[in-house]
Amino acid sequence: MGTTILDIQKSFEEMPFFKYIGFDIIAFEEDRVILKLDIREDFLNSNDTLHGGIYASMIDQVLAMFIRAKTQASCATINLNINYLGPISAGTVYATGRIVQLGYRISQAEGEIYTGDGKVLAKGIGSFKIIRDKTSI
Repeated sequence: MGTTILDIQKSFEEMPFFKYIGFDIIAFEEDRVILKLDIREDFLNSNDTLHGGIYASMIDQVLAMFIRAKTQASCATINLNINYLGPISAGTVYATGRIVQLGYRISQAEGEIYTGDGKVLAKGIGSFKIIRDKTSI
């Protein structure tokens, strides 16, 4: 029996980094992934705003989730570019994205982080290696 979308979702939810940061999966489907993150004080930088590394991690995570949901194969980030558009210091942020190009070995996806009222805080695009067998890692 093959891997199901629920198996893939569970693999993310059980990942130590995913749990440590505190991501919550709001939606996980082949064409729809939404992550939620409640901002903690230890995520703030010296300007008392959400650290850029958290933005980058969240976008990287949601894009990888999209690719895994679509391909049912593992993937690894090759390149990630983030544009930081606005600060936030407290509350909740969300991330979603879409696949731009889906190849057999390499794919690209883009995503954004936004507030509950729709204000976009960051946008990113990433390239990912599709790992169809563990010997190609």
